Amino acid sequence: MVIFGNAAGSANRMLRRGLWGLMLVLSVAIYGSHAPLLTLCKVDGKIPFSSTSVVVLVELTKLVFSLLFLLTWNRELLGVAVSWHHIAPFALSALLYAANNNLVVHMQLFMDPSTYQVLSNLKIVSTAFLYSLFLRQRLSMRKWLALFLLVAAGVSYSCGGLQDPGSPSKMQLHITLVGLLLISVYCLISGLSAVYTEAILKTQALPLSLQNLFLYFFGVLLNLIGYFWSSTEGSFLEGFSSWVLVIVVSQALNGLIMSVVMKHSSNITRLFVISCSVLVNALLSVTLFNLQLTLLFFIAVSCISLAVHLYYGVT
Repeated sequence: MVIFGNAAGSANRMLRRGLWGLMLVLSVAIYGSHAPLLTLCKVDGKIPFSSTSVVVLVELTKLVFSLLFLLTWNRELLGVAVSWHHIAPFALSALLYAANNNLVVHMQLFMDPSTYQVLSNLKIVSTAFLYSLFLRQRLSMRKWLALFLLVAAGVSYSCGGLQDPGSPSKMQLHITLVGLLLISVYCLISGLSAVYTEAILKTQALPLSLQNLFLYFFGVLLNLIGYFWSSTEGSFLEGFSSWVLVIVVSQALNGLIMSVVMKHSSNITRLFVISCSVLVNALLSVTLFNLQLTLLFFIAVSCISLAVHLYYGVT
């Protein structure tokens, strides 16, 4: 009996590790495919749909999936009375995410896209700092070095990890003082929203599906308000295609995966997932758009590999 019990426990652990690994690989693939999918959606070089419409649909899809998970695995919780003390914190979390999504759009007026791609890597540092400060997770010098290597990898890749053979390789960076202020606020809010959400998910003794229900309810509500506030003459679904549907479903799935990561692991794992996604991004860009890999891409891959070894490897 003891032998069979140990064998069953070992099999369950292996299954959980396998599912965890599969989930992280899927998240890497979704993060890495996002930019190529947006490129496939373009018509005459422009995005034909409203980004706020897509965000609303992504939040709504996550809300529906969370409700389905709740009905499937935690149906007994439907009759449980939940205090506003459990629900209210998710309003701030959704507000922070919504503010950051809108900030990304408005920042583009004060800097070029390349500068944004380079400087947005600083959110790795802000997230790690806030994670260490508010969740009281002390990071060793070895782990800080690993995280700065992730920043170096992101900057290297953003500065020219991929190159179009038909366009000049010289990169022009431009940013105003207002742009510097906005990118600083963006990195701060990005880290704060992630760490704050992780803290809520871990401190509340509630199932993740119920917590997600609260979070995405406010997400839908706030982003709908944002949509109507900035609404143009076009219809809600104007410019949508099958590729947009793929983006909505994949981003919703990735949001649910990240909630699992923050609940059962940490935002640091999320940072490594995002950094590793450049491999998928590069593979798809080379395959679909005939872009060429440069030396900076291989520098980025080397930095990521060393960072993974330093943070998770045996000391």
